[in-house]
Amino acid sequence: MFDTFAEKKFLLKELVKKELTSKYKDSVLGILWSFFNPLLIMLVFTAIFSMLFGKQIQNYPVYFLSGRLIYDFYNTATKGAMRSIKKNGQLIKKIYVPKYMFSVSAVLYEFVNFLISFVILAGVMFATGAAFHATIIYAIIPVALLLCLIFGVGLILAVCNTYFTDIGHLYNVFTLLLMYASALFYPMEIVPSEIQRIFTLNPVYSAISCFRECIYGVAPNGPTLLYLAAFSFTTLGIGILLFKIYEKKLVLEI
Repeated sequence: MFDTFAEKKFLLKELVKKELTSKYKDSVLGILWSFFNPLLIMLVFTAIFSMLFGKQIQNYPVYFLSGRLIYDFYNTATKGAMRSIKKNGQLIKKIYVPKYMFSVSAVLYEFVNFLISFVILAGVMFATGAAFHATIIYAIIPVALLLCLIFGVGLILAVCNTYFTDIGHLYNVFTLLLMYASALFYPMEIVPSEIQRIFTLNPVYSAISCFRECIYGVAPNGPTLLYLAAFSFTTLGIGILLFKIYEKKLVLEI
């Protein structure tokens, strides 16, 4: 299935460009929304929750935004991959295109938005007087592992959503629960220790925790990174295997 990936790089690039242009073609601000959306959300949440947790969390705007960017990337990318096969059903029926390309391009499109949002994070850090530590370079590691996780989850969801449309509704509920279980706007210390152990099993929280540590000048926690790596690579392997099994049958279900 993936042996033609190198040959299809041009196609993948065009699919990502198509995603970018189609989303913003009727918008006045266009791609600038990739800057404004996380910034506006941060301002709202900071205004509401900084009064509750501001004394417990150093530089609350950076704390919230760094977590929110990771969560939003996971949320939007996996949902984009989930809908990718059905969304491009007419094209898939007309010409032969490796079907995984649509899921991969949906993830890469959101990855581009994620990279753009780093400008907002850097701007907020500068505006709030946060230090730019050398450990920021280590943020590449949890982001890369998160990307592997997203590819795996995205491929699994793309197959499942093609057969069972209700998966989309159930996944919306799941991601809402995931948001509250990822300590985006509150410190993990306020959660009872028994619940904390459950939360640490959440790979998205693991990615957020490691990413935040890098931003705040601390090397990412080794065991947490290992857990995230094991979970991500396992999920990616399952996603590739499942997609390989069902790829040729998907066109019959579109």
